[in-house]
Amino acid sequence: MTETEELIALIRADSAARGAPLSKLGYFCAPFRPPSGAFADRVVKVYRAMPDRPAAERLARAHDDYAAALRETGVPLPETEIRLLEVEGALVPVILQQALRTETMMRPQMQAADLPRALAMMEAAGGVIADFWNAADGFETRIGFHPSIRNFAVEDDRAIFFDTFPPLIHYSRDEMGRLLLQFSEKRLMRMIGPLMRARVTAIQDEWYSPPETVVGIVGSACRLRPGDSAAFLDWGRDFAARRMRRWEAEIIEGLARPPRLPREWTALRKLLGLQGEPNL
Repeated sequence: MTETEELIALIRADSAARGAPLSKLGYFCAPFRPPSGAFADRVVKVYRAMPDRPAAERLARAHDDYAAALRETGVPLPETEIRLLEVEGALVPVILQQALRTETMMRPQMQAADLPRALAMMEAAGGVIADFWNAADGFETRIGFHPSIRNFAVEDDRAIFFDTFPPLIHYSRDEMGRLLLQFSEKRLMRMIGPLMRARVTAIQDEWYSPPETVVGIVGSACRLRPGDSAAFLDWGRDFAARRMRRWEAEIIEGLARPPRLPREWTALRKLLGLQGEPNL
């Protein structure tokens, strides 16, 4: 069996046979790591099939460009590729990513760490955010970043980012809003989402705003460890002055109090039945 045939077999297999899912909260898919075979060292992310070949090919090009842009801006990223697999007359986007060790995931480490270690992890992730935005001006295209605590691993005081979908490059705001609907795993979202297009489209705005990405990750830390909110707010304000001076005033304004999740996202979480700690 070729690699492509094995990958198609994984897509067609029952979820129980695919391997252990890595997340129950995925908006677009539940990533999994096969227990054996050619892809046992990788995380597999399978997205909804696309009958529109030009759109699928555009998506794949955008993903390649986005992965390259992340690396160019200094964002540590595991080896990551996208493949378009033809299955039953449609193209299925599949992302293959070098697997990171479970114990390096930032979220559980943040929960277990003492405060100095938690702040050190925030500094590591913040450095990645600052490096990205301070270099993003070099791209003559719309480009964004979604640096949530869930999208980082931290190993040896180095933050590693691993979320490349949807590729936040080249697409207009309205086009990205349509992608958010198109690739939702929830049938309910695809059915009623068009009636809430403005709310769905607005979800992305934080990802394209340098100050909001910092405010967002500080808010995540505050919700994850509410007893340490004051320390995280102090860290965020200090970080803005040290590493993101261009946006310092906006970041400080956003950190006047523990940030809350955007109403659009909390409303959609309830609608979609997404359960779990609200620190996305």
